[in-house]
Amino acid sequence: MLRKICALTLLTTSVLSAGNAMAADKLIVSTWGGGFKDLIDETIAKEFTKETGVEVQFVTGGTIDRLNKAKLAGGSPETDVTFTTAHVGYLYANSGLFEKLDMSKLPNAANLVQQAKVSPYHLGVWGYVYTIGYRPDLVPKGTTFESWNDLWKPELKGTLALPDWDPSHIIAVSAKLSGSDAAHWQQGQAKMKALIPNIKSFYTDDANSQQLISTGETPVQVMLSMNAYNMMAEGVDVKLVIPKEGAILGVDTLGINKGTKHADLAYKFMNIALKPEIQEQVAKIYHGSPTVTNAHIDPELAKLPGMLTTPEQWNATINTDPQLRAEKTAEWRQWFSENIMSH
Repeated sequence: MLRKICALTLLTTSVLSAGNAMAADKLIVSTWGGGFKDLIDETIAKEFTKETGVEVQFVTGGTIDRLNKAKLAGGSPETDVTFTTAHVGYLYANSGLFEKLDMSKLPNAANLVQQAKVSPYHLGVWGYVYTIGYRPDLVPKGTTFESWNDLWKPELKGTLALPDWDPSHIIAVSAKLSGSDAAHWQQGQAKMKALIPNIKSFYTDDANSQQLISTGETPVQVMLSMNAYNMMAEGVDVKLVIPKEGAILGVDTLGINKGTKHADLAYKFMNIALKPEIQEQVAKIYHGSPTVTNAHIDPELAKLPGMLTTPEQWNATINTDPQLRAEKTAEWRQWFSENIMSH
């Protein structure tokens, strides 16, 4: 009789567990498309489904496009968790679109580097830099990039590409080269305008960036380090350098959408993203720098330009406060469009 009761209890537990999984048969994740979606699918999502039995579904799009869709959805979010940049995450939070995080449900966050503790609403899941990427076979012989100032060399006329959606990188650089910082960015305006002759194009997304440099249309770029390594893996002769003033720090973050019906699963997904073994996979597959200090990165990988694996490397970057970037995004984009892109 006892064995029958135990068997019935086990069967009931199994049915309830299956029912719970079916009730939340998928977790919907907002992210970028292409390589980033594949990266998340191969690492975090794979482990999440393994541990929970719950399928992960993706909604992809550009950073600002997804923010605008989330604003339209309001309290009835299309997705459960959202990957975005550190500064755009503040725009989600300021619009009431992210849940304030219960850190007791994220034990792996205890190991985060300081730069990844972005806000009470979103945390960094990998780091990277925007720095100078170039085609050594397509720039004038002997060209070097020891300083950001080298982008202004007259011999580089009509060779440079910059991102069109986020001018904060070149704004921070121009301000620093002008003896100031991004908070006092106006002091770098003349420096930025002086760069116009060297600008050939403005890329619209990661795929466009990689296309422009692979075809040689823009042999010099202010480029995302992860994209540069993707190009190298495909056999494109791209060289990545870190100027003496430091590269521009970037941190991609994860937040939980306010109004999600799958909050417990969202926390589970987020905590898995911060597991050291998952962070190690992200570094190996896509050269994203781990944001937890207990991830162990292969020494040869750690030596690559733009990989951040020590406090000294993180601190050597040009780190514009993401909250400041969020506050200034609209102003910077308007000025950049009117004064740089229109020429």
